[in-house]
Amino acid sequence: MISFTLKGLLGRKLRTALTAFAIVLGVAMVSGTFVLTDSIDKAFDSIFTSSRQGSTAVVSGKSAFDLSDGSGASAPAFDQSVLETVRGVAGVAAAEGSVHSESAQLIDQAGKAITFGGAPNLGFSIADGDSPFNPLVLVEGNWPGANEVVIDKSTAAKKDLAVGDTIGVQAEGPVQRLTISGIVTFGSTGLTIGGATLAGFDLPTAQRLFDKQRKLDEIAIAASAGTPDAQLVKDVSAVLPKGTAVRLASEQVAKDAADTNEFIIFLQGFLLAFAGIALFVGSFVIANSLSITIAQRTREFATIRTLGGSRRQVLWSIVLEALVVGFLASAIGLVAGLGLAKGLFRLFDAVGFTLPNSGLLFEARTIVVSLLVGVVVTLLASLRPAIRATRVPPIAAVREGGTLPESRFARFRTAGSLATIMLGFAALAYGLFGSGLGTTQLLLWMGVGALLIFMGVALFSARIARPLAGLVSPVGTWAVVLFSALVWPLFTLPFWLVRCAVFGPGAAARRVLFGVLGTTLNPFIALIVFLMWIGHVVRGWEPEWPLDFPGILPDRTMNRVARDNARRNPQRTASTAAALMIGLALVTLVAVLAKGITATFEGAVNDLFTGDYAITAQNNFSPIPTTAADAAAKASGVLAVASTRTGEGRVFGKTEFVTAVDDQAAKVLSLDWVDGSQAILGSLGDDGAFVDEPYAKDNKLVIGSPIEVQTPRGKVLHLTLRGTFDPPAGGSPFGSVTFSAALFDRSYDAPKNLYSFVLMRGGVTPENTRALDAALVDFPNAKAATQEQFVKNQISGLSSILNILYVLLALSVVVSLFGIVNTLVLTVFERTREIGMLRAIGMTRHQTRRVIRHESVITALIGGVLGIVLGLVLGGLLVARVDFIEFALPVAQIVVFAVATVVVGIVAAIFPARRAAHLDPLEALQYE
Repeated sequence: MISFTLKGLLGRKLRTALTAFAIVLGVAMVSGTFVLTDSIDKAFDSIFTSSRQGSTAVVSGKSAFDLSDGSGASAPAFDQSVLETVRGVAGVAAAEGSVHSESAQLIDQAGKAITFGGAPNLGFSIADGDSPFNPLVLVEGNWPGANEVVIDKSTAAKKDLAVGDTIGVQAEGPVQRLTISGIVTFGSTGLTIGGATLAGFDLPTAQRLFDKQRKLDEIAIAASAGTPDAQLVKDVSAVLPKGTAVRLASEQVAKDAADTNEFIIFLQGFLLAFAGIALFVGSFVIANSLSITIAQRTREFATIRTLGGSRRQVLWSIVLEALVVGFLASAIGLVAGLGLAKGLFRLFDAVGFTLPNSGLLFEARTIVVSLLVGVVVTLLASLRPAIRATRVPPIAAVREGGTLPESRFARFRTAGSLATIMLGFAALAYGLFGSGLGTTQLLLWMGVGALLIFMGVALFSARIARPLAGLVSPVGTWAVVLFSALVWPLFTLPFWLVRCAVFGPGAAARRVLFGVLGTTLNPFIALIVFLMWIGHVVRGWEPEWPLDFPGILPDRTMNRVARDNARRNPQRTASTAAALMIGLALVTLVAVLAKGITATFEGAVNDLFTGDYAITAQNNFSPIPTTAADAAAKASGVLAVASTRTGEGRVFGKTEFVTAVDDQAAKVLSLDWVDGSQAILGSLGDDGAFVDEPYAKDNKLVIGSPIEVQTPRGKVLHLTLRGTFDPPAGGSPFGSVTFSAALFDRSYDAPKNLYSFVLMRGGVTPENTRALDAALVDFPNAKAATQEQFVKNQISGLSSILNILYVLLALSVVVSLFGIVNTLVLTVFERTREIGMLRAIGMTRHQTRRVIRHESVITALIGGVLGIVLGLVLGGLLVARVDFIEFALPVAQIVVFAVATVVVGIVAAIFPARRAAHLDPLEALQYE
């Protein structure tokens, strides 16, 4: 049986390859995900380890609580005199102080901020370039002196900068022009730091730029020989002032890497989810392909049974096929994952999320997991077809047109599918609306619910495939007509003309005329035909020349044949469409969420923003120096500028984002007050605060309630609640607690604005725009945007994420496309005699292609209709769960998805249609 099975696979190479392709893509995604995240993890480890090279211990400012990256808050700096104190400790061989910033924005010679996506702009001091603590490698020039800077090699190459050039740097104040003294790389050879920019200065220059005169952020310490690490930490800790702390360099590396490790775990889970989707879709393709193949091999299995083969042997022959296909496909997918990992690096780079890289890492775990997942999924998908194969009765060996008997459970299929759908929605609803669920539990219930829904709808769709085929057939007909009309003058007609000129009969003059016309219309098509001609000359290949003139109008007879073919086996049509349904359902779900977020955010801005312009960072989300708003206030025509400071504080035992506003906020922002009025915005003083109504309810706050906010320095602000407001569904620019900007500036180090809103005389005009731009010329990292531009800018980050989601979900659509191709190829085999008969009674090759194409489009449209409807339902449920999103119908996206569905159907039919059209009628009539 093993020999028989393997020979059978070799005899069905095309069908085996098409079936295996679904697993190849899914396993490639699994392999690529592990390679990508392992490579990123390795790169970050190299970065963090290199940044602490030469250090035994590190002294740093100590915040009262852990701070989040990008919050605008930072650990407090400490007095520079601590450095000499540390150097005097026994056991300290060397110590070096430094300051750093994640907002040292480089400015090019045209006055534009140098940014690469959302990557940080790292600035730091270099006390001694030859120091063992310095992780940089100087590749050109010299280490920086006064008013000089070294920049990273990648930025220099991208912006055509060289040693001796002048470059701008904007940190805590207006831009300053410095001379580039050198070009550097970070750490080991081959390590890239993603899209981050590096700017290194001598210590006094860095302290001036970062507004940290006579202060330090860190002290790197190297222990003398024989000094135990624990003793060094104990001795240094004993002399440190309040507000500072010392820890081993290894502990500091682990602390630095903590947030990064969380990101890598999230990214790995995120990408593996899409790999799971591709494998889930692939399982439908495999199960459907095997079911069709087994139905076509009914007489073969019956013959085996007649010759003495047992049901177990038939079962294990199918399982062995699945094992072989699964292993080979997984092995190919494993290797393809390396290429996919490179593609993912480029994808993230293209959308602005450039990631660090030190070379691809291929772990043993990647090999084991990828192979195991691919083989297991293939085996599970093959179980039902394998069990069905054992039901072939021996008498079918001598019966023409023998078919597999229905399962005894077939009569329960409709009820079972409906019950599965109901269970799925119940699980999904519990995950979304159940109380007390953690994040893991919520995702688990949502995943189980979605899985049951997809399986239930796939099973139930067999009952509605016939009416759906009749419903979508006219839609597919005219969609193909429209598509044909669009491509006819550019592709179809030139292809026909050039092929007639090269391969067709007729007078030479006529053929030359056809060739000139076709080449003029599309030279690329002429090149393709020329390559076909080379194949004809070199290999003796005889291509078909088109007897039928390529028309656009539908052939109603052939379309009816295709519709009836789709209806003939509704189970097969539904199974094939189900793979596409899953991909389109998820794509539609993402579109619904995106549209809801966009519409809701736009509504929130319209409700809150009564000014004319908003000032933000160039990347739209980083905090910017408060001096930028001060400069904007001096522009001609400005009536009011109100800024929102941002930072973190400890409130009611939790770390929260806190914000602050200045006394002009009431002129440019309008809140829907539940308790209080607009006057509160300008009269918060030294102890006033306001919160949104949900936060007040959660913490049982009323007007007059005391609120204590602890700052990173440990200072406690004693505030009194003055007002509560009802935030719009799309959110607001305020944190959990908001107080006055004056109090914020006294309590927080290096205060920054998240947004500044501007009201100008005359509103939005070209003159006012120019005036604001001129006022911000010394702050190139800040930009002024109108209300409409502000909305688009804030949503642009969402668009980048959506592009990634669409690309990843496209993998499942590609898998489903190959599922349609595979099904059509198998049905061509199945209908070989039927096609031969139709060709014998007058059906042309062109008509044969039309039949296969229209059947493919019908199948795709069934999957498209089910997927889009299901995606809208699932999207509506998610929106109902999320308070800050309102439901909005993504009409434009739905139209695009519908068009894409038709295109998928047309593309999927190309190979099977040509295969069917090229069947020899006489050989087909004799096919067994």
